[in-house]
Parts: sequence; structure tokens; C-alpha cells
Amino acid sequence: MVERFFRNLTANQIRRGVFHSKTDLIAAIEEYLEVHNANPKSLIWTASATDILEKVKRAHAKLNKLHSI
Repeated sequence: MVERFFRNLTANQIRRGVFHSKTDLIAAIEEYLEVHNANPKSLIWTASATDILEKVKRAHAKLNKLHSI
């Protein structure tokens, strides 16, 4: 879920932004956090651990197959 959070931060606040300094970038990130935290939503997992692990196994097998070519 942390990857999803950073994806949203990037897509909604950073991408296509113009930051003339590190301070500007930090301010933009802090603004996003303030808005995001003003209306927090609970994370509810919908996939079981077994489903997630099976998906990881399939992805790992596919990557191994691609790299063995």
C-alpha cells in the first residue's frame, strides 16, 4: 500500500510540477500530506495472504523465464 501512496503523491502533486528548489518540492509534498490527512480512510485488505503469495510466485516464475532466454 505504501507504493500506492507514493504513486498517488507523484501523480497528483509532483509530476508536471515545477520546483525551483528543494524547499519548493518539500512544500508541495507537505501540502499534499495535509490534504490527504484531512480526510483519512482506513485501509481494508481484500486479498487473502494465500492469494497474494500465489501472485508473487507466478510473477517470480515469469521473471525467471524471461531472464533465462
